[in-house]
Amino acid sequence: IHVLATPKAFSVVALGDSITDGHASTTNGNDRWTDALARRLQSAPKTRNVGVLNQGIGGNHLLTDGLGPNVLARFDRDVLAQAGVRYVIVFEAINDLGGLARVRNATDEQHAALVHRIVGAYEQVIARTHAEHLKIIGATILPDGGSDYYHPRAADEADRQKVNQWIRAAGHFDAVVDLDKIMADPQDPTRMRPAYDSGDHLHPSPVGYKVIGESFP
Repeated sequence: IHVLATPKAFSVVALGDSITDGHASTTNGNDRWTDALARRLQSAPKTRNVGVLNQGIGGNHLLTDGLGPNVLARFDRDVLAQAGVRYVIVFEAINDLGGLARVRNATDEQHAALVHRIVGAYEQVIARTHAEHLKIIGATILPDGGSDYYHPRAADEADRQKVNQWIRAAGHFDAVVDLDKIMADPQDPTRMRPAYDSGDHLHPSPVGYKVIGESFP
């Protein structure tokens, strides 16, 4: 929804997959992580002029089309063309990693190539964001150990760790929110904390979404 706003008003685009779209949140409950972030912004006078645009698509990928066009293909429409955008949050890639996890005989070369392509996609998104003089925030990828959908193994977890290491490294994103560290089970960092897990070991619960929304600066 576009509205008339003061010159100081601006928007934050949340670009993601089903975790941003809000799978496993309460139907009509407005308890996705983007809702939690919006409520925080609205509660403070200095940020009451900031809108949060949820551009999450369930099943979305960085690299390939699936449920909706891939991030690189939809970036201009879903981010740059939005009214008043000033910040971009990128929280995506679990489906790219998970797709290879479903290939039971993936080679070491395939794992390395996937990580390389994911990093390349992030680099393109960062470059396109900066070309428009916008700020971009990266979010690390959540653990999905125990997921019945992707069945990640040790090699798949290693891929996730490599991607997250790149996200955390200085000189890429303007800021990083380490959701992996925040949401991981201290007893088993390959899995989400039980209190934050919706039960499918892939999507957070409303409690987990609230924690995510409150983790952004």
